[in-house]
Amino acid sequence: MGLALRARQVIALGAVVLLVVAASAVAHLASVARIALGAAAEEGELLARQLYHQSSQVVAGSPEPSLALLQRDSGIRALLEGIVGYSPIVVYAAIVDPSDRVVAHSDKKLEGQVLPPRETLELCVLGLLAEGHLIIEDFPGVGKTSLAKALARSIDCAFSRLQFTPDLLPSDVTGVNVFNQRSNEFEFRPGPVFANILLVDEINRASPKTQAALLECMQERQVTVDGVSYLLPPPFMVMATQNPIEYEGTYPLPEAELDRFTMRIAIGYPPLAEEAKMLSVQATDQPLDRLESVASAEELMEAIDDTRRVFVEESINRYVVTLLRQTRSDSRLYLGASPRAGIALMRVAKARAIVSGRDYVEPDDVKTVAPTVLAHRLILAPEARSSGLDAEDLVRSVLERTPVPV
Repeated sequence: MGLALRARQVIALGAVVLLVVAASAVAHLASVARIALGAAAEEGELLARQLYHQSSQVVAGSPEPSLALLQRDSGIRALLEGIVGYSPIVVYAAIVDPSDRVVAHSDKKLEGQVLPPRETLELCVLGLLAEGHLIIEDFPGVGKTSLAKALARSIDCAFSRLQFTPDLLPSDVTGVNVFNQRSNEFEFRPGPVFANILLVDEINRASPKTQAALLECMQERQVTVDGVSYLLPPPFMVMATQNPIEYEGTYPLPEAELDRFTMRIAIGYPPLAEEAKMLSVQATDQPLDRLESVASAEELMEAIDDTRRVFVEESINRYVVTLLRQTRSDSRLYLGASPRAGIALMRVAKARAIVSGRDYVEPDDVKTVAPTVLAHRLILAPEARSSGLDAEDLVRSVLERTPVPV
């Protein structure tokens, strides 16, 4: 349903409901909404729930409608629809396949684009909802930076870009204290890290000293300069890119920093037909320049709060811990998954559950995202590496031999 039509229906439904409850106490607005939910169709339920949230007269502490309805009506569903289904150009503006509905009220389809795997787009959305950080690792020229910039622009929030180079200093990332001659005092000048979404391009080209400037930011959401800590504005997400085949003039990321990235994703080369279409479009236009946001920072925070409240049964927690312990005891691994990896895995599983319309996590949520969340954190033993085994295959083998809770 188009946003304009939905807005008109909300206004119409609001007029009717407000007339009905005009003589009632405002505290009963939630129960009235619930009665409407029971009698209305699914779309009516959605609109009634929107009315409840949009009402500025809702009394604090009044009953909340059901969580299932919250999932359908909150920024989560709008975010997923806008980024993955409603307009793929928002997620992958420069190389995305045409869709039936596009941003900026444009009915002109963008043809000749390249569509990355849908799983890649969904993983980006899950990373947002899970408050995670993404590292995009793939060959040069496949659109890593374009994907990161498009995802950042799809959210109406502060965005910064850092091109990591060998001569970059930690203060170029975090900020620095500068002496103000007028006030005769030092004042803090925030660095690019003070943004909601930070794009770090070619992260492995900076020195380890500069790479370490991101450790505190990514884990604690704060920056400490000269003994003073400054909180980063929520939501905060780091999206880094690197290519896996060029090592001259690069510095491999330390395990402590890799472990802070929630997921590692790849794009891959486009199909022949899509790549041919992309040539004609990219030669005359830059779709990324026309990008408009589909969600605000406040809507994203609402979606994140909803994700945090997803229920996880104790058996699922034990299942995740069992997976982690399997990696630590596997002889093919020199280093297994850390407890922080388990926390990241559970957060992404919660995000997958809620975008699937559930308020609880299933084992399939964990199994689906486990290779993307865990693989980059593992270090293969020399024997496993020489046999051609990769970390994702090893995670899948661990999943196959670990009993699933029922």
